[in-house]
Formats: sequence, structure tokens, C-alpha cells
Amino acid sequence: MTSRPPDCLLRLLRGAQRQWVCTLFIIGFKFMFLVSVMVYWHIVGEPGDQGQFSNLPADIPCPRLVPHTPPSGTPPPGNIFFLETSDRTDPNFLFMCSVESAARAQPESRVVVLMKGLPGGNASLPRHLGLSLLGCFPNVQMLPLDLEELFRDTPLAAWYTALQRRWEPYMLSVLSDASRIALMWKFGGIYLDTDFIVLKNLGNLTNALGTQSRYVLNGAFLAFERHHEFMALCMRDFVAHYNGWIWGHQGPQLLTRVFKKWCSIRSLGESHTCRGVTTLPYEAFYPIPWQNWKKYFEDVSPEELSRLLNATYAVHVWNKKSQGTRFKATSRALLAQLHARYCPTTHKVMKLYL
Repeated sequence: MTSRPPDCLLRLLRGAQRQWVCTLFIIGFKFMFLVSVMVYWHIVGEPGDQGQFSNLPADIPCPRLVPHTPPSGTPPPGNIFFLETSDRTDPNFLFMCSVESAARAQPESRVVVLMKGLPGGNASLPRHLGLSLLGCFPNVQMLPLDLEELFRDTPLAAWYTALQRRWEPYMLSVLSDASRIALMWKFGGIYLDTDFIVLKNLGNLTNALGTQSRYVLNGAFLAFERHHEFMALCMRDFVAHYNGWIWGHQGPQLLTRVFKKWCSIRSLGESHTCRGVTTLPYEAFYPIPWQNWKKYFEDVSPEELSRLLNATYAVHVWNKKSQGTRFKATSRALLAQLHARYCPTTHKVMKLYL
């Protein structure tokens, strides 16, 4: 038996003059399917490692940590901030490693993880493996991200109100771009993306950002004093030249054009420090360019690893490209070695899964 062909197909067989009807129907169906997929990604976040902890417990025993006692008379350091602008509250392994490595590299600082999906008030945290693990570190604090409050009294407030009335394809990324510059302006300190692995203490860096390439700066790392005019200029440019339909326009491209304006230069090669703001060389945070992201999953010797990261503060793993790529936690893959050395608690759990 054969199934009955759809009416649209029957009409096609009856005359070529009706062919355009079916063509429009098919095009419309494909368009609606594409839109539905993009809306789904916009609501729940990009597909990644969801469900990776289904066979693992929600709680883990915490490691024994040596209490950190800062030297007497040492001024309190700035906070380190991580952001999650989607509603997800189940950090994946790379997210966990990012926060753990920062907490270990800079025990004198408070590491603040702001997550939009966390409940406010006195509600308890959801029971997830990632939140349980990060709760082991006394200098890590997980707080709900209130975007309306964060943007209040900044040039981003009216923009955010208008944004909620429309749909855009890169909504989560744009919110992250806006949130990080608002955080730096309001509170100061250090901002890091959740796909960094911190290798060294970042406390000596201030009013600085990293160079991704000879043409582009990147905001995956930011270190600024509170109420710095450069961050204020970034917020004003964010609104004045807003375009949420071009990938990176509100992120790396914004920082690049603002720095050029700040320094009155035409190309990044003309200046590395001006008017108190420093652009660090690509080795500091982006030793492996995004085009070579697969390098993180290749086997390297310990000697090559040390040579590659000799001048690096923190390693950006380019999760936008690398998410979903599997590797064995006990292998000699570059990323596996970084996990083992800089986030050993996360790595111990990873070995049960990867």
C-alpha cells in the first residue's frame, strides 16, 4: 500500500499553473521551521552539554582546601565576575572549571557567578552537580542575575526595556555583551567568560582588555576600575550604534571601535596603552586563535604545553566552536591537561563521565 499523496501534490499533477502554490507552501514551511528552531535556541540557550550529568549524583564531597589568609594591611581585591544570561542553572564541565580555576588562582578575591535562572530572595539553589561543586569553594558566591536592576541608571536601561518587546537572533550573546560592560562600570573588578581556564593570578591587571588578533579586541576578559570612563563610553556606543543582527557588533567590534576612538587611532597596531587603558597581547588570553580551536583536543607533551602558555594568564577555549567536542579526561589532550592542573576538583568528577 502507498500512502495518499497530499492535496498539494495532487494539485501539482493537475496543472502546472498551480505549481507556484505548492512552492510557496514549501518555502513557508521551511521558513517557519527555521524560525521555530531559532526561537527555541533563544529561549533555552544554545545546544551544548545538557543532560551530561544524568548519571552522576547532584552532590559531591568537597576537597580539603587550605584556608587563605591575606597579609595584614593588604587592600581588599576586586571581584571576579562570571555571567549566565540564559535561564540555565546546570553549569557544564567547562563552566565549572572556569570558576574553580579562578577561585584557586585568586583565593583572596570573591568570585561572583551571576545566573539569570537562579531564584531570588531566600530561595535555595537548585540541586545540580555543577552548583554543588562550585559551592565547595569559600570565595565563590552564586547570585541571581537581575538584568533590569543591573542596567538601571545606565544608558542601557531604555535599550533593555525596548529589547524585551522584540525578537533578535543573538539575544543571549548581546545580553552578555551588555551585562559585562555594565558590571565593570558599576562595580569594577574582572570579568571572564565561562569558557576560560585561569592559569595565573589576575590581580595585577587593571583597566585592561585582551587583543584577539591584530585587528580585533575581545571582551571575554575585562579588568576595569569602577566608573571608568572607557566603560561609560562603551555603554553609550552600545546604544548609539546598536545592531543586534550582526554577530559580534556589540561585543569585539564595539570594544575595537571604542578603543580606536579612545586613542584617536585608525589601527590597533598604533597603540597598546593610551589614556590609562591597556590592550594586552594575544598571548595573554587568546594564545590559540579561534580558527585553531581543535588544538585544545590534540595530544601535546608537557614541554609543549609549558612553551605554548608561557606568557598566558588565562586560556580562552572558544566554546562557541568547541562545544560538543568529546575528549578523554585522562588523555594527553591539551584541554584534559589544563583541567587536571588548574581545576582538579572538576577534573576528578569529569573522569567519572569522560
